[in-house]
Amino acid sequence: MALSKIAEARELDDQALDEAIVATKRRLFELRFQKATRQLESGFHQFKHERHRLAQLMTVRQERLLATEQSVETTETTEIETVSAQAATTSAAEEE
Repeated sequence: MALSKIAEARELDDQALDEAIVATKRRLFELRFQKATRQLESGFHQFKHERHRLAQLMTVRQERLLATEQSVETTETTEIETVSAQAATTSAAEEE
């Protein structure tokens, strides 16, 4: 089984992304439990695959969070510049 591609995680919407993160964490827990109870005799590579997948999913979630914060900051900056320009225009008109 090949490692999953991050493009697959980027195709998920926010809700599906959160569900995939929860499912992956649950799968890792189950693998650790199987290992501790000696039910997992082979397939230790599954740990690597699940950790890799979890890292990808959390990276995509963080990218989206940062993009949202950046867009909010950009919007706020634009609004502040607009208000400042209007205030400058108003004060210049009052001086005349």
